[in-house]
Amino acid sequence: MSHPAAPRRTPTRRRGWLRPVLVAAFVLIPLAEIWAILQVGQLVGPWWTIALLVLDSMIGAWLIKREGGRAWAALRQALQQGRMPARELADGALILIGGTLMLSPGFVLDLAGILLILPFTRPVARRLLTSVVERRLVVVPTFGAGFGPGFDSGSAGPGNGRRPGPGPEGPVVRGDVVE
Repeated sequence: MSHPAAPRRTPTRRRGWLRPVLVAAFVLIPLAEIWAILQVGQLVGPWWTIALLVLDSMIGAWLIKREGGRAWAALRQALQQGRMPARELADGALILIGGTLMLSPGFVLDLAGILLILPFTRPVARRLLTSVVERRLVVVPTFGAGFGPGFDSGSAGPGNGRRPGPGPEGPVVRGDVVE
């Protein structure tokens, strides 16, 4: 006996942007790179094009080493000072992404990689990265959901009308110790 086919569930299209990004990454960008290399080759000749690609990679490697070292030193300094190294982590991520882009042969992605690595163009990319991360990862906690009875909105504990966090006494969170 054959069983009737169960109705197929269609997944929600929450990531409708993924397919166009993948098409761009694997089809359009290599075509742009080939076109740029051919244009430079017609302008200066094949040997000079190869020399420019090698020089471009050498400059990129030097920039990655220099800016990566600076980002690492800034991260260590922020941690030693006891402050959250958000800017330093973003800079490190941008240098890593820029360095990865510079590993591919060509001029288009190398230009994008250099823009992510240079210290005077990185703040623009950092603001963009920060806005993307904030939209995707920041979750606002709601007090009262999942904390049990007596934990309503705005209270730090049963019968306490104060919220936890820094105040005149310092960063103290009041609560009961349960053994």
